[in-house]
Amino acid sequence: MILAEKIIALRKKAGWSQEELAYQMGVSRQSVSKWESGTSIPDLERILKLSQAFDVSTDYLLKEEMEADPVSIAMETDRDEVQKTVTLEIANHFMDIKIRGAKKAAFSIAAYVLSPVMLIFLGGLSELKDANISENMAGGLGVAILLMIVGIVTVFLVMNGMKMESYQYLEKEIFRLEYGVEGIVRKRMAEYEGTYRIFNVAGIFLCIICALPLMTAVALSSSDFVYVMCVVFLLIIVACAVFLFVIAGEKKGCFQMLLQEGDYTVEKKLEKKRTEYLHVIYWSTITAVYLGISFYTGNWSRTWIIWPCAGVMYAAVQASAAALKGKKMPH
Repeated sequence: MILAEKIIALRKKAGWSQEELAYQMGVSRQSVSKWESGTSIPDLERILKLSQAFDVSTDYLLKEEMEADPVSIAMETDRDEVQKTVTLEIANHFMDIKIRGAKKAAFSIAAYVLSPVMLIFLGGLSELKDANISENMAGGLGVAILLMIVGIVTVFLVMNGMKMESYQYLEKEIFRLEYGVEGIVRKRMAEYEGTYRIFNVAGIFLCIICALPLMTAVALSSSDFVYVMCVVFLLIIVACAVFLFVIAGEKKGCFQMLLQEGDYTVEKKLEKKRTEYLHVIYWSTITAVYLGISFYTGNWSRTWIIWPCAGVMYAAVQASAAALKGKKMPH
């Protein structure tokens, strides 16, 4: 058993979290996470502290051939998490596939944001006296287009996700990097850092200015149809921002996934398993509420307000879920 496996086993046997072990060692939780993933090795001072904390000899920690029954038992349920080793070939292939798919994923998520655009536009158009379209026709046609876009994009994302099935363990499980892989991944991530910052700054700028057309229309006391068109432009601008955020996040995410940093630390992987269906449940519920209210009231030109409100509320839902998990985590 290697040092990383022994640290995991002894920590679990002691009933400590990574934060608790990090506190005792006088290091950050990220350092403990790297020790346990095998991406870094504790220095001699930390080895001595680990030996004292776990009440084992330094020889046991450092010599791979030395085993202990209690440790073997503690590792039994977690053996699969530490057995996988990522080679340079696997890492390069994964990064190439992930980076190529980043633009496709960004277009897909942006399409989700744009899916209600035709529904909102047709709803506003039906309010015009000269328009030869009824509210029912506008609502029915708009919903049909919305569902078609959502359906096509969902199928595309599912098919794209199936191509990555062989690499799912990188996102969900604990693994080790082969010697030299970490340095190569960190170099590629450092080279991409400038582009990542530009994309994020541009996305934030678009999010800030997206409401300008709508606020201008309000200031000028424009007609309802102008308000509707401003909302359409708002969604288009937001979709562009989402595209930038997703493409930047996907590319940097593939580096962090290999390094088990950021959103892919051991703790975050466990949290994600508990909340992986949150967004599906949330947005399905919002869609059902939107359609129910719109069909019941027949006021398609105004019920669009549900979507921006739902977007803001989703951030609150995610933050609340994270806070609840934080309270349940051992300290």
